[in-house]
Amino acid sequence: MRIVTVIGARPQFIKASMLSSHLSTKGIEETLIHTGQHFDRNMSDIFFSELGLQAPQILLDINGDTNTRQTARVMMALEGQLRQNRPSAILVYGDTNATLAGAMVGAQLNIPVIHVEAGLRSYDRRMPEEINRVLTDNLSSLLFCPTQTAVKNLEREGIQEGVHDVGDIMYDAVLHFAGLAKEESTILERLQFEEKKYILATVHRNFNTDDPARLKAILRAFKQCEETIVFPMHPRTKKMIAQFELNDYLQSRNMVLTEPLGYLDMIRLQAGAKVIVTDSGGVQKEAYFNGVPSVILRENTEWVELVELGWGKLVSNDSESIVKAIQSAQAGESKENPYGKGNTGISITDHIHAYLSNL
Repeated sequence: MRIVTVIGARPQFIKASMLSSHLSTKGIEETLIHTGQHFDRNMSDIFFSELGLQAPQILLDINGDTNTRQTARVMMALEGQLRQNRPSAILVYGDTNATLAGAMVGAQLNIPVIHVEAGLRSYDRRMPEEINRVLTDNLSSLLFCPTQTAVKNLEREGIQEGVHDVGDIMYDAVLHFAGLAKEESTILERLQFEEKKYILATVHRNFNTDDPARLKAILRAFKQCEETIVFPMHPRTKKMIAQFELNDYLQSRNMVLTEPLGYLDMIRLQAGAKVIVTDSGGVQKEAYFNGVPSVILRENTEWVELVELGWGKLVSNDSESIVKAIQSAQAGESKENPYGKGNTGISITDHIHAYLSNL
């Protein structure tokens, strides 16, 4: 049994680290193809070393460009790889351009597509991620959903065959690495932070970074906060701040700027934060897994359970609303975790093995 796994961005590296080790126990040979979307050391290499994930056998080195062109370039490169070494299935994660490219090429070559994190919907087609996940779900033979909400989303779209509610593989990762992060990460000591005495912020979605008014409002809100804000800056965010001449908003005593951080440092910062402010889907969930309330810099979220339970609050793009949301953020309801029990990697592996055995 041979599968090809396509990854390109940091959240996918984390998910793959939780699944790849289980696949080998079932005799499933995996080839990792890294598209190159996150390609520098801080965005890629350090994640592989910290997560214990095997180095990709194939690096396509495709980054930058528009969403359409990047997807097309990945498709062209993948087609050559898959024609040359045809696997039993192609596995993709989440909602990136690499995800859609892998699904498109797999479908066109009649190779079964396996989608991990299927069924998520924000119902906002302005987001490239929403388009990617909808199309990928419609091309997939095996669809692994993180929640019952995701299963119901697929049912409404007429997709029921091959659908499995397996929980969220990111929960596996937080459970696995939380202890290691507390032991090995020295990020709090390096930044001289005390537990629950700072706000952690991440901003990277293009609808925030590429809109000067939205980006300015977010940065103004950060500057107006009384608490210390640590802000690991995504390369695109840093670039757009400079392009829009907004660097003055970073010149504040309460702002601590860093380069993108490794996974262990991020998990440690998340666990120690008072509040997490983010536009990242993954960071929203990691906040919840660490028992930290989040302020979501978006009009909607695919992780609706966080909002329903009161752990995440959606905010508009004006500074006053963001500041008020940060000041009022508090823990939500302590109900049963809707994202599973932390055994998602094992469950997915069992389903994949059964499916490939019956091909």
